[in-house]
Amino acid sequence: MTHDHDLVLRPTATQTEAALNPPPGRNGGDLVVETLAALGATTVFGLPGQHALGMFDALRRSDLRYIGLRVENNAGFAADAYGRITGEAAPLLLSTGPGALTSLAALQEAAAASAPVLAISSQIPSAGLGGGRHGYLHELPDQSASFRGVVKSVHTVRAQSQIPSAIEAAWKSALTAPHGPVWVEIPQDVLLSPTLIPVVTGGDAFPEELPPRPELTAVAADLLSNAARPAIIAGGGVVRADASGKLRQLAEVLQAPVVTTPGGKGAFPWKHPLSLQSWIEDRHTTDFLEDADVLLVVGSGLGELSSNYHTFKPRGRVVQIEADLGKLESNHPALGIHADARPALQALLETVSPREDAQAPERVRDVLARVSDRIAAQELTLEQELLASIRRALPASAPSFWDMTILAYWAWSAFDAKGPNLLHSAQGAGGLGYGFPAALGAAVADPSRPVLAVSGDGGALYSIAELATARQYDLNVTWLIVDDGGYGILREYMTDAFGQATATELSRPDYVALAESFGVPGVRTTPETLEADLAKALGEPGPSVVVLPAVLRMFAPTHLG
Repeated sequence: MTHDHDLVLRPTATQTEAALNPPPGRNGGDLVVETLAALGATTVFGLPGQHALGMFDALRRSDLRYIGLRVENNAGFAADAYGRITGEAAPLLLSTGPGALTSLAALQEAAAASAPVLAISSQIPSAGLGGGRHGYLHELPDQSASFRGVVKSVHTVRAQSQIPSAIEAAWKSALTAPHGPVWVEIPQDVLLSPTLIPVVTGGDAFPEELPPRPELTAVAADLLSNAARPAIIAGGGVVRADASGKLRQLAEVLQAPVVTTPGGKGAFPWKHPLSLQSWIEDRHTTDFLEDADVLLVVGSGLGELSSNYHTFKPRGRVVQIEADLGKLESNHPALGIHADARPALQALLETVSPREDAQAPERVRDVLARVSDRIAAQELTLEQELLASIRRALPASAPSFWDMTILAYWAWSAFDAKGPNLLHSAQGAGGLGYGFPAALGAAVADPSRPVLAVSGDGGALYSIAELATARQYDLNVTWLIVDDGGYGILREYMTDAFGQATATELSRPDYVALAESFGVPGVRTTPETLEADLAKALGEPGPSVVVLPAVLRMFAPTHLG
């Protein structure tokens, strides 16, 4: 009888020869890049530094494509977008101390948005580890402690033999739902030392499945099947799980209206008869959701934005499907189902009973009409026309990346993404500077289609150096900069709260001339010519900049009273 533990995969003669006689001239950095290639990586992002030179030297002996950015945080944003677009873990190579710490804001955004980023950083030499103050360049008492509260998992390497297993474990962690950033750190001497460890040729890093518990989906299916007024909130977890098709099937079987969160943009067709679109910050939508006797929340933690700033108070039963255990029932009591959106929605599709509700589309139209009337009463024609111009200029299959700027706040509610995984913003963590470097990462992931980045002038200055990156790699990104001479949304917040704004005004460089100094074509546009100028820029290969001088306003919030 043969037992499973008797089955051993024996190396071939060729593999044995390669293992016993690895090629000369390799170091610990080669083990890093070989492991990444064996796991399926094709592209890495990053910025070199003194302690990390072993990794970067090894890149020239590999087939990995390297995309170097000018600031570590921007490299993190680019890796974040690459992960969102491809669904793969995006390697991010960093150096010790200041370089590593500069990536923290980008890793926080990746964590908040569940973007798979595999950050691999150097460390001070092994002799300095352990918390003593040895005075090494870039030294921190405990570098990993700076990342432990941000990333999903931390992996510290102390010897070359640990490199493949540590990176493999991190890769698996990044791609197990919920996706997210992970941290690996390797001492400088481990990276630089010559190695006789065999070439890494394979890896087993398939992410773990996160299926729902069947007894919970059975209860959820019964609640939804017998509901009088079911409704659905679809969050970013639906997009990350590639579950938009299953969401649509379930909504149609149940005749349940669907609203998407800012992170869930495109998870449900914008013009579907059951689509409440993305007006989740509107009190009319909030009232509708509160009236649902059974509310299915998929891939959302019902956080600040998704709960209309915590004014949402459901009166019916809530069923919450969420892969992030920390978000499950964190804001509202619910039938909590800890699962990835895709298998959970499939389980519901297999167990719910169809509902008939001829009035559901009419109730949806009524809510959208109320929302439209509220916005129309505020005389915000300029902002709505700008969004419409962008939508007409942007090809339906082209992704867009939005910084924290007034036009992005409008887009969360009012922009038709045209499909899942096409509209991305920094609303997860809410930091400035995301839009342009993220768009560069998306263009690397898929060079076959143009990518749009949208920033205010304040956010643009966070990432203006990446115009050099866009030109160096000839990336198909058009950058729309809305220039209002300051931090426009903060100006508006402060004026509303205090009667005047402080520390919000910025000097205004000539962004067109600045772009052209990098060899990137730029054009100054107007609201009337925006559509034509943007369409032209998007239709031409390579990077471009479109500058729109305009002062925009936000629609009035509904959560303040």
